[in-house]
Amino acid sequence: MIKRKIFCFVLLVFSLNIFAQGQFVLQKGKSEKINFKLINNLIVFPVEINGVELSFLLDTGVSKPIIFNFLNITEALQINQAEKIYLRGLGEGEPVEALKSSNNIFRIGNAINIQQDLYAIFDPNLNFAPRLGVPIHGIIGYDFFKDFIVEINYSKHFIRINTHGSYKPKKCRSCKTLNLDFFNNKPYVASEIQLEGVRIPVKLLIDSGGSDALWLFEDKPRDIMVPEKSYHDFLGRGLSGKVYGRRAKIDAVTVSDFKLKNVNVAFPDSTAITFARKFKERSGSISGEILKRFNLVIDYRNSKVTLKRNRFFSQPFYYNKSGIELEHDGVRVIKEQNKDVRMNDFGSENTSVAQHSMILSSSYRYSLAPSFTIVELRKDSPAERSGLKLGDVILNINGRHAHEYSMQQVIQMFYGETGKRIKLLVDRAGVQMRFDFRLEDLL
Repeated sequence: MIKRKIFCFVLLVFSLNIFAQGQFVLQKGKSEKINFKLINNLIVFPVEINGVELSFLLDTGVSKPIIFNFLNITEALQINQAEKIYLRGLGEGEPVEALKSSNNIFRIGNAINIQQDLYAIFDPNLNFAPRLGVPIHGIIGYDFFKDFIVEINYSKHFIRINTHGSYKPKKCRSCKTLNLDFFNNKPYVASEIQLEGVRIPVKLLIDSGGSDALWLFEDKPRDIMVPEKSYHDFLGRGLSGKVYGRRAKIDAVTVSDFKLKNVNVAFPDSTAITFARKFKERSGSISGEILKRFNLVIDYRNSKVTLKRNRFFSQPFYYNKSGIELEHDGVRVIKEQNKDVRMNDFGSENTSVAQHSMILSSSYRYSLAPSFTIVELRKDSPAERSGLKLGDVILNINGRHAHEYSMQQVIQMFYGETGKRIKLLVDRAGVQMRFDFRLEDLL
């Protein structure tokens, strides 16, 4: 009798421990397809937290889910059992203040986790939305990947989550399966780079939350050094602030049997990557601009990733030749023609000829449009030399209103052919000014 009670108690404790850890469970079926948007090489998809639907990045480079833009969604979103902590990541600044919250209900499609931890960050500057031009509320990685075999189809913009017991891989002669190594619940893959003629084995973080192609950490003993032909630039923003470094190109990067040539690379300043270099074997990161060239099957439980090249594989690697970094900085009021109003020959709604000269036209309307603001300007870039300044708001691009484009379409123009002319009308402290420059090839 005593033995039986002990056995039951052990089973109960074991069950409670598993339940307390929290995991995602598919409520219906053994797999599910979830569509995503690919924005600036990043996967944006819906995640519901405590009944509130939000937009998240799928980021293999993070452990616990993180909510940004927290102060703007607190009225709708209630988080549970919060305690104040500090988080440290990429960037030159100090650790950021956050709330650690437990026992939250996460839902991704039909997958649900009723005991999910998350971190909520207060700093309004740490927000992906202005950079991407769409609402982004947070990022999720390991806690989602660990419970499923996850297919990421970059070419058709969907992920498919599969339970481990039900997944059967398709026959694929062109696919390659690689082993993953983990450090702090983040996946690393063995690769090789070719830098100025020298082939160097490297271990790279698989970072679907980064939009660049490749980041490398300088390592003189291993000949990982910035090429002579490079330029200083803003690389992005991490948890601990802005990251600057040098951009260049390397001869090639090889992952298994897949070789990509003339690849963009960034070398972050050493002060910004102190935290990232705690894993001594790490040489850098392989990110969205490379990952999107494959369709992936990621199996954290068995430490495997399978790659298959897709339609993006052979695309050239472009980079920003203007020197401008933009943010979606709120909205502005614009005056535009009301196309729903039918005009007569005299410019009036009224069809009576006797009244033409007396009635003012109501053919215009006022509306709100996104405001695209210059927030980084590379020194000695074509844009800076033309006279553009930080804080300038772009109103018109090459004769067309800026609000007629998405921010991604505007940015894409700065990645165009060398010599292409860019003409901008900007608002500077209430004064409209015109500038033009040509895109320059620095590499």
